[in-house]
Amino acid sequence: MSDERTTHAGDSANARDRTGINPPRRILVVDDDIFIRQLSTQALKLSGYHVDAARDGAIAWHVLNTSSYDLLITDHSMPQVSGFALLKKLRSVRIMLPVILVSGAIPVEELDRHPWLRLAGTLLKPFTGDELLRTVEKVLRATDSAREPFAPTQTWGKPPSADGLRP
Repeated sequence: MSDERTTHAGDSANARDRTGINPPRRILVVDDDIFIRQLSTQALKLSGYHVDAARDGAIAWHVLNTSSYDLLITDHSMPQVSGFALLKKLRSVRIMLPVILVSGAIPVEELDRHPWLRLAGTLLKPFTGDELLRTVEKVLRATDSAREPFAPTQTWGKPPSADGLRP
């Protein structure tokens, strides 16, 4: 893990965590460019997310095997283990963590050849903090709606009588 490991951001996020209500989402940011890594980490922290950062895919793979996250944001072009290789490793062990791939050029042909990798989103460099936050929020909302349990729309005040009619 890089020296940019952070904890809960802001008092409001800490307060929510202490009460057990809506604990901050855990996000791992992976980028070999220190400026992009710091920009992303700061923008996410200021928005109340718990953020850890790694400088390459090899470190990220180790972290992902020891900690739990709600989202992975990874650069595509990195030394040792690229973002694409990291995504392949995740999917090969059936980890369905939502992933946002960040790159100067999105590898469309590679993604078309490997549809089973299932990216949750992409972000083209250079990007602003606002673009990052909009993408993260969109992905997390989609993830939440996919996980919501089915809830019946009709509720009964009293159970029906044995003949099926209300008393």
